[in-house]
Amino acid sequence: MAQVTFDPYLKLEHLAGHADVTRAEKERLISKVMADRRFPDYLYGCYECGICVAVCPSARFYDFSPRRIAQAAARVDVDLMFQQMEEDIWECSQCFSCLRCPRGNNPGGIITIMREVAVEEGRRSAKTALEGYSRIIYKIMSTGTQVSPDMLQPDAFPDWGPEVKDVSENLSLWRRALPPETHHTTSTGWDVAESTILELYVIWLETGALEMIKEVDTGIHMILEEIMEERLEEEGIEI
Repeated sequence: MAQVTFDPYLKLEHLAGHADVTRAEKERLISKVMADRRFPDYLYGCYECGICVAVCPSARFYDFSPRRIAQAAARVDVDLMFQQMEEDIWECSQCFSCLRCPRGNNPGGIITIMREVAVEEGRRSAKTALEGYSRIIYKIMSTGTQVSPDMLQPDAFPDWGPEVKDVSENLSLWRRALPPETHHTTSTGWDVAESTILELYVIWLETGALEMIKEVDTGIHMILEEIMEERLEEEGIEI
């Protein structure tokens, strides 16, 4: 891991909250973020022009600022970066509109790294933020598709309003009403070749994506591992 020098003037333990986490632990996590090989290409210094904030859709609806992300990283403000890892980064929509930065900064890229570290480390913030996506993760990895009709249930998407209840009660009818080339089931969005699903699983396995899921949701990880290993065995593929 690359050696990171922290600003000695930024050692106020309670600067950005989370006083229950030691300074050493914060420095360890932020060092991991800054040691990522992508990090130097995502940060060149902030002009404070505000263009990234002006084009950011999340900044319109949340107390979120991609500029604060870039500024904290440029200053190596450990306490603030840790606070952002625990809170702010989960409000980013990852649209990368912030790439319009005239300086060439990529706040969205920095956030991507911070999210990955939070997931790999099993941070509570990552588990909380991704809790609602467990079903989607399962669907993607087991069927190759994302949101499927049978996921449109009031308990899964309570923020979608009362209409989702009417949709869920008539799923088969709505599905049959879609164009004929669409896969007419309620359990998947469309047909994905078995070979494609297996190739994706091998990629997730080899790149460590499956282990990241384990840190967030051990139940989903266990189910996916069992399902995919059985499929690989049936196809005679050894990992």
